[in-house]
Amino acid sequence: MSKIEFLAKLKKGLKGLSQDDIEEHVSFYNEMIDDRVEEGLSEEEAVSQIGSIDDVIEQILSETRITKIIREKVKPKRSLSAWEIVLLVLGSPIWLSLLIALFAVIFSLFVAVGAVIIAFNAIVLAFAVCAFFGIIYFFVFALRGELISGIALLGVGISCLGLTIISLFTCKDSTVGIMLLFKRMINGIKHLFVGRGKDNE
Repeated sequence: MSKIEFLAKLKKGLKGLSQDDIEEHVSFYNEMIDDRVEEGLSEEEAVSQIGSIDDVIEQILSETRITKIIREKVKPKRSLSAWEIVLLVLGSPIWLSLLIALFAVIFSLFVAVGAVIIAFNAIVLAFAVCAFFGIIYFFVFALRGELISGIALLGVGISCLGLTIISLFTCKDSTVGIMLLFKRMINGIKHLFVGRGKDNE
């Protein structure tokens, strides 16, 4: 792929961003390709070293804040006429309610993801606390001469210690998986606002 084709596809793939942001990214990759050409690579080799255009666009979108994308999408491209302003004011009970509902859904997603991660970590902490007190109380009961109760608590403590270790790894993997899923959901919302579809590929 030539530099012109790459930059044209990049510009098309980022069309939902602000014009300044698009120009900044296009300029950055233009300079990157030029630098590699100056180092002795052909234009096609320089472009292929950067990677797939879809991967580049995906990376740029994932690094761009969703609020910035939404703000750019809802910002009017031209000044509104008087009748459009009147329609906006009259329709505000509907569109304002929908906008509040959208932000409430996005906020509830953040809260739900956070709650799941906190719950996983609370389970690990509960097992760790049970393991600690089970082992400590083994010594307390053993010193008081209640060896059978102490051994029972030691068994509970060791079991909880094992569960702590298992749940720690499970919690870590689950947290990483949830965060990855959440990141994909946010990127999906960004793609909806940017409007990347089959026509852009």
